Amino acid sequence: MTEVPLSTRIPKDLERELEKYMYEEHVEKSSAVRRLLYEALRMWREEYALKLLSEGKVTVSKAAQIAGVDIWDFISKVKKSKIIWVADEIVSKDLDAFR
Repeated sequence: MTEVPLSTRIPKDLERELEKYMYEEHVEKSSAVRRLLYEALRMWREEYALKLLSEGKVTVSKAAQIAGVDIWDFISKVKKSKIIWVADEIVSKDLDAFR
């Protein structure tokens, strides 16, 4: 993986939190920032994929791909989130088809 430099300014209180994280995790600053950024983006991808799914903009398999997880892990996340990703009218039509 190619790495690129990243420079940013953060508030003093955030720096204190970062230093606490560095101390507790026994890592230096660049590793701490990489870990935290990676985790934050992973969480964002999952939330974004759930949002798109709940809005009906993507299929469950596409949402799993966006989230960067396999479909079964994503379905588990969907269940935990309690979002409705299948419209009631679709379920009704499917049930009517079986009658």
